Amino acid sequence: MKRDNLDKLFDSIKDDLDYEMPNLGHQGRFLEKLQTQNQTPPVAQPRMKGSYWQNALAIAASIVIALGLFTVFMQNPEPKDLASVSPELSKTQTFFTAAIEQELATLKNERSPETEKLIDDALKQMEVLEKKYETLKIDLTQSGDDKRVIYAMISNFQSRIDLLNDVLENIKQVKQLKQEYNENQVTI
Repeated sequence: MKRDNLDKLFDSIKDDLDYEMPNLGHQGRFLEKLQTQNQTPPVAQPRMKGSYWQNALAIAASIVIALGLFTVFMQNPEPKDLASVSPELSKTQTFFTAAIEQELATLKNERSPETEKLIDDALKQMEVLEKKYETLKIDLTQSGDDKRVIYAMISNFQSRIDLLNDVLENIKQVKQLKQEYNENQVTI
């Protein structure tokens, strides 16, 4: 039945179909045109001299700018200390720093087997106070020279000096006790 439908369809359009044969060499000419159409070289873009260098320099410049912006935006401000607030506080900081260094040098000169534990404990406490001072420096930077932070920093310096003076006093007492003990041993 399907075949009959096809036959009927072709019979109805029989007059419209072109039965003529193409001219001799038609297929060859057609294939030749197709081939020349496919072989046309792409339009070459004119290249400027140094275009590779220009591209490389543009990329390098972009990287430099990106790194510069990154460091500017990601940079944490340097923590401030007392010296950056005012000249008077700079003198105060210098005074306390010199006094602490002098006391530390005296403490290290007093090191002996009897005073070893006292000195080590004092140095550990000094580290704790130094860490607190570092956090105070950050607080000072963030607070914008808040007087409470400044007073806390000065108090921290005083605490360190007091600690060192107390330890030196204890060392002095240990040495006196040792000397008295040695004198008592000699007289007995």
